[in-house]
Amino acid sequence: MRPSARIPCILAGLVLATGGIVFAAPAATAATAAAPTSVQDCENYIAQHSSKKGTAGIGQACYEGSIGNQTSCAASLTAVGISANVASGACRAAH
Repeated sequence: MRPSARIPCILAGLVLATGGIVFAAPAATAATAAAPTSVQDCENYIAQHSSKKGTAGIGQACYEGSIGNQTSCAASLTAVGISANVASGACRAAH
């Protein structure tokens, strides 16, 4: 490849790489910002449908649901005394 053709190719590659980073950055920020809201939605669902108050176990279970681990979320909630139906709904609210 001639040196004169190599420079535009390198510049084009840098522009494409930078554009990809700029395009992906807002999506990553939105995903991390959504997680706390999902945990709060889960805890609110439990508060509305159960007599249990928020504990560390409920918060951790809701976090598991928010990252997509529905099985662990439901199992953890039933372990702290939440009914299976309410646990399932809360885990869906978290995700």
